[in-house]
Amino acid sequence: MASYDDGVSDIPPDLARLRSSIDNIDAALVHLLAERFKATQQVGELKAAVGLPPADPAREERQIARLRGLAHEAGLDPQFAEKFITFVIAEVIRHHEALASVEPGAAPTAGEPAATPAPSAPPVTCTTGPVDVPGGTPPRG
Repeated sequence: MASYDDGVSDIPPDLARLRSSIDNIDAALVHLLAERFKATQQVGELKAAVGLPPADPAREERQIARLRGLAHEAGLDPQFAEKFITFVIAEVIRHHEALASVEPGAAPTAGEPAATPAPSAPPVTCTTGPVDVPGGTPPRG
């Protein structure tokens, strides 16, 4: 039986393949979150410009319910999905509150999000083959 003490050299090929797949999925998640936050940044700017509150509890509840349903359909624990989206929503609200506290036309202070969207994230390369994304387009590798 192979020893796993040295970290990498004795890893079975199937384990290395699975870990590589996990690494690619993690990269895709980070890039997707970056894209999501670029969109929510624009939402926050619009809300601040027209005087809407940073939070929208009714929309947040609909999003949580929708993602719980998607999680159930995908075989993911709906409670986990709810915890995840609740964490993301809290971060979005924090950004929106920071935008709302900045005077119109003023630059944000240190620690506040910039008023301009960040550059686009580079495309994600999937080297292990296509990923099944229900309701979406699978990435091309």
